[in-house]
Amino acid sequence: MIWLLLSIVCSTLIFVVFKLIGKYQVNNLQAILVNYIVAFSVGQAVNGFNPNLLDVPHQPWFWSIVLLGFLFITLFQLMAWVSQTFGVASVSVAVKMSVIIPVSFGIWYFNEALTFLKITGFILALLAVFLATYKPQRVKGDLKMLALPILLFVGSGFLDAFINYNEATLVPESEHALFASAIFGVAGLFGVLFVLYRRFTNHQSFQLKSVVGGLALGIPNYGSIYFLLLALNEPQLPSSNLFALNNVGIVALSALIGTLAFAEKLNTFNKWGLGLALVSIVLIFYTV
Repeated sequence: MIWLLLSIVCSTLIFVVFKLIGKYQVNNLQAILVNYIVAFSVGQAVNGFNPNLLDVPHQPWFWSIVLLGFLFITLFQLMAWVSQTFGVASVSVAVKMSVIIPVSFGIWYFNEALTFLKITGFILALLAVFLATYKPQRVKGDLKMLALPILLFVGSGFLDAFINYNEATLVPESEHALFASAIFGVAGLFGVLFVLYRRFTNHQSFQLKSVVGGLALGIPNYGSIYFLLLALNEPQLPSSNLFALNNVGIVALSALIGTLAFAEKLNTFNKWGLGLALVSIVLIFYTV
């Protein structure tokens, strides 16, 4: 349970740092690149700077981390761009509603049990995520805005489900730190290519404040994945329950921090969403 709570806290801190990065006009891509370098370094420190890093290309999960690394950096950029272009509500709902994909995968692939209370809890969790992040004043009446949030929805859901699959079938418990670190390392390599492309095509210089933003982003980013892997390894909590609790917990904690730290106002929908979030957590825990 402690690993799930730590994953929720780290994931929420990512949203908080993204908000601060936007406030201080830090270059998104540069901060994201530094973030992955930091996350990789933290992973290596946790792993005791394991020399087995050179053996990563020979691991059965090598091609998994190549795909995951690419998804990490592209989805992070897309998340930042959509939130700045179309509004925070669109990106929040798209990313958090994607919980239905890893939940469905866990039930189908691992034959996890379904009960009436569990189904009710999942439905309430989805509804809670939508209501807690819904801000009508930020949603624009442009049909083009649907494409990118849908892409975020599918990409984020696939990423969570694929991590679950790798943890269960390819990555032994002793290699969790190495696996997480390697994902960030690959994402960092893709980031270097993206930054160099921007440098030569747009003559975009590197900002010092991007390093600060990347440092603040990288540590909780690593923690969110590493603690999620540890939580998935706990047999008493099925993956479908875990992902539902993880996402609804992030939404609830994000709303609380937004209200207390950034003076964000909760509308009636948001308040109902937080209430349903608590109910869904109780129901999902009750069916473990």
